[in-house]
Amino acid sequence: MSELFDAIDALIAGQSPLPPPAERERLRKAHGLTQEQVAKALKVRRPTVVSWESGKTEPRPPQREAYARLLEKLADLYPSAPDEPAPSAAAPAVTPPSDPSAAPDLPATPSARPAPDPSALSGAAPVAPAPAASAAPDQSAPPAPAPPALPHQPVERMERVEHTGRKTAPRRPPATGAAPHPTPAAPAAPASPVADERFAHGPLGVLDGDSALYCVGGLVLDCPATTLPALVAWTLTEGKLGAPRLHPSGKDSDPLIVLTAAAADRLGLPERLEDRRGLRLPQDHPAVKQLTRAKWQLTRRGFGPWARIYRPAEHGRRQCVQLAVLPWGALDARSWGDADRLPPADLARVLGVYASRVITPRGSTAVCGLETMTALRPATRAVRDETGAWVSGPMPGSLTESVDPAPVEAPEEHPVVAARYPRGHQRTPGEVLDEEAFDWIRDPQLLTDAECARSHAVGIDVNTAFLAAANRLTVGLGAPVHRTRPVFDRKTPGSWLVDLSGIELDPRLPSPFTPHGARPEGPAWYATPTVAYAAELIDAYRLPVAVEPLEAWLRPGSSPYLDPWYKQLAEAYKATMADLGVTSGLSEADFLAVMETHKRNDPQLAAVLSAIKSTVKGGIGKLRERPQGAGYRPGERWPALERPTWRPDIRAAVISTARVNMHRKVLKTALATQRNPAPMGRVTLDDDALIPIALLSDCAVYLSDGPSPLDVLPHTPEGKPAPGSFRLGVSPGMVKHEGTRELLWAVRLLDEGHNPARHIKGDDTDSGE
Repeated sequence: MSELFDAIDALIAGQSPLPPPAERERLRKAHGLTQEQVAKALKVRRPTVVSWESGKTEPRPPQREAYARLLEKLADLYPSAPDEPAPSAAAPAVTPPSDPSAAPDLPATPSARPAPDPSALSGAAPVAPAPAASAAPDQSAPPAPAPPALPHQPVERMERVEHTGRKTAPRRPPATGAAPHPTPAAPAAPASPVADERFAHGPLGVLDGDSALYCVGGLVLDCPATTLPALVAWTLTEGKLGAPRLHPSGKDSDPLIVLTAAAADRLGLPERLEDRRGLRLPQDHPAVKQLTRAKWQLTRRGFGPWARIYRPAEHGRRQCVQLAVLPWGALDARSWGDADRLPPADLARVLGVYASRVITPRGSTAVCGLETMTALRPATRAVRDETGAWVSGPMPGSLTESVDPAPVEAPEEHPVVAARYPRGHQRTPGEVLDEEAFDWIRDPQLLTDAECARSHAVGIDVNTAFLAAANRLTVGLGAPVHRTRPVFDRKTPGSWLVDLSGIELDPRLPSPFTPHGARPEGPAWYATPTVAYAAELIDAYRLPVAVEPLEAWLRPGSSPYLDPWYKQLAEAYKATMADLGVTSGLSEADFLAVMETHKRNDPQLAAVLSAIKSTVKGGIGKLRERPQGAGYRPGERWPALERPTWRPDIRAAVISTARVNMHRKVLKTALATQRNPAPMGRVTLDDDALIPIALLSDCAVYLSDGPSPLDVLPHTPEGKPAPGSFRLGVSPGMVKHEGTRELLWAVRLLDEGHNPARHIKGDDTDSGE
């Protein structure tokens, strides 16, 4: 009888009900799970889970019952919206476009759903989550709405919409300052229903002095507000501005109002801030008093170039508006170029494209870089407690709480350093982690006769090197744990005290273990990627040394935290480059030709491109934000330390990866150009090897017989780039032409101790980036 019962149990398990394939994928993504995590839990391979979600195969016992249980629990947490038809195997769902280069001006917004909203627990509006731009599209979501105009086609003909909703005659935007960049008018896209009426007018608007609010796609609204409280109230009640969240457990982007000089004057704001150190209005300024009387609040940074005005959330709905004051320098020229001088309509286009591809601006590009990380990887999500009530819980794979760094990872100002060393103590390599980008030049005495006979110095630059380094990078999530005499594990993020001075390379090559390229002199602290590369060199060339750490600060819990951030910004970068005419399908010669003029094709999109690149560098820099303000005293804590994203160890891991990636390609390029293979037991190169004379972060300078990178970079007999070497192209990690100068110019800089990579792009030796 028991055998019969077992047979019945197996029959039931083999037919455990499962939702349709598209719903399986939606539930997994809603909980922030990867296919790899599901496969590991069910003890199957990742391709098996891929097949289950695509409908190619069905699970079999015993995994089927466990898989059904997983999906059932996820369905309880993330039910479908009632106004969305449940996914059906018989009726395939519409898949929205996943190609960011063809993405509309405004991100798609799914319809509302009644499931408890994770972001409501932190004050966000209870609205259905929008899928992360970096993730695969949710097949159960409705198709994305068509935008008013493509992001690379500004519309000069716009309709003036009164605040009552009535439309007046078409109006051309008035010029403010310089004449707008001459671009052909683009026809408006066909009208289509808006997925979320709250954001019907896009993420932001640029307000001019005549009450015209210029939005994305050429729309112009009439904003009657003449005071700041009235402007905030109008934006929240009638403006219909904002953007959907980038993650189901995140929160929607608050509306952004950009104030021109004329608009700022109309609202009673001064032409410039008198407080040049704090960059904020005094508390007794009439504009601040107006907001206070109207029960509006400002964040701790006060009313500065980027001001956040809010009231506490009511019934789960956020009440917050972001202001950017152009005459106060809200748009830094180092990131945005001359965007703040554009006419309002053109500026709305620039900021709108950035908002649709990255995030609605909410501060400097560095702030945007960090905010994009947390928007794509929220710290919390909605979970049920023991009573079944919805509460806020930590998000798996995210940075959920602030932690102090290991003493070796902390900057000089940090309290853990102040407590350990006397003031003014200069820490040695055995006391501090020093993972920085390359700044190296070759000793001019090591130039070969063949190199001195060449005519040009050619610079090549790695596209968004730090972004490429973040791809698939495993980083620690929690506090560091100290270990003595640990065994090195390349899969464990952390900092290692190890002696790498025994690894001897060709003297013409920089050491990959130090920013200055000099060989280490003894034990020093390194991030995991640096030590892993040392082990790689030892194995590849059978070097007579070993990686034997003396100490380590390790983080056992880890995840590829930066992966969504990488995907979002990489797609934004490639989409913007494609709009400028630089695509992945170009030949090397065509790529170089287009790159010579791509920024002149559309200066406005060039400003977007500059902002995206600054977002990458600034976001990584924010991971180790130093104290700011005149009131700071060494050894005190500063506000940034309380963020879960204040993580100098993650910054070190990214920079370490970028540096060893650069060295790996330098070495592979040299090996591909020498006649004889490198002998085992040491890394030496013959005189024919192509070796750079200078490195600066993501730029390398080579001596060449011609002015083009094609005269430098090695190729196979079939005409393809040599494996592992630098490759010309548009994707992150590939390279472009940085500049070319004469040989004597480069040699003179070497003799004077200057880095040619710093200046090769400019017109003279003082014009470096």
